[in-house]
Amino acid sequence: MVGRATEVRLTAEERTVVEGWVKRPTIEQRLALRAKIVLKAADGEGTNRIARELDVRPATVSKWRTRFAQYGLQGLHDAPRSGRRRKYDEGTERRILAALDGDVPGGETTWTARLISRELGDVTTHQVWRVLRKHKWS
Repeated sequence: MVGRATEVRLTAEERTVVEGWVKRPTIEQRLALRAKIVLKAADGEGTNRIARELDVRPATVSKWRTRFAQYGLQGLHDAPRSGRRRKYDEGTERRILAALDGDVPGGETTWTARLISRELGDVTTHQVWRVLRKHKWS
C-alpha cells in the first residue's frame, strides 16, 4: 500500500523564513536541507522526485514533510533527544563565576581552574575551564 504524501503549504511569512535558511551561509546544513525539502514540497514536487534531486532517501523527505505539516517551522528543528541528563546547569556556572569574586584560598595569588574546582568540590576542572572560556576569562 502506497501512502499519500503529506501536503505542505507555506504562508508568505513561512516561505520567507525558509528561503532565508536556504540562502544563509552560516546555517546548519541539516536545517538547510530540511528547508529545501519543504520548499520543493510546497511547490508541488513529489517525495521521490525531491529525494532524487537532493540525494536523500524518500523516507527522509517524508519525515520532514510530515513534521512541517504537524508543527510548522518549529518542526524542522531537532526534537529533544533522550539520554543522560546534563550534569551542570546555569546554577553551576553562576557558582564558578561567583568563586572568582571571593578570596583566593591558601595564600595563592590567582584563581586557577584547579583551585576553583577544589573550592567548589563538585565541579570538574574541565567544566570550570568551559565556563571560563565561555566568559572569556582564559
